[in-house]
Amino acid sequence: MKVQILPQAEQDLIDGFYFYEMQQAGLGRYFLDALFSEIESLEFFGGIHAKVFNHHRLLAKRFPFAVYYRATDEYIQIYAVLDCRRNPAWIHDRLH
Repeated sequence: MKVQILPQAEQDLIDGFYFYEMQQAGLGRYFLDALFSEIESLEFFGGIHAKVFNHHRLLAKRFPFAVYYRATDEYIQIYAVLDCRRNPAWIHDRLH
C-alpha cells in the first residue's frame, strides 16, 4: 500500500520537530526519524491498529505521539500525528 501524509499531518510533524528541538538540539531530528519509521511500517501493517475516533491509531514507540490514519485497498492516508498527552476531546475535535 502507498502511504500519503496529508498536509495537516505534515504540519503536526513540523510542530513536533520544533517542540523537541527547543528541548534539546538534535532531539527534533530524532523525533522525525522515529515517527517516519513508524509511518513507513504502515506500508506493511496498515489497517491492523485499533480504531479511535473513526481512524486507525498507531501509537509511536519512542515518543508519546499517535498516528491517526485511514486505510483503503490502495492507500494509507495519514490524517494527524498528535501528542497523546492532549485532551481527548481536543483530539476528537481535531480529527472531525
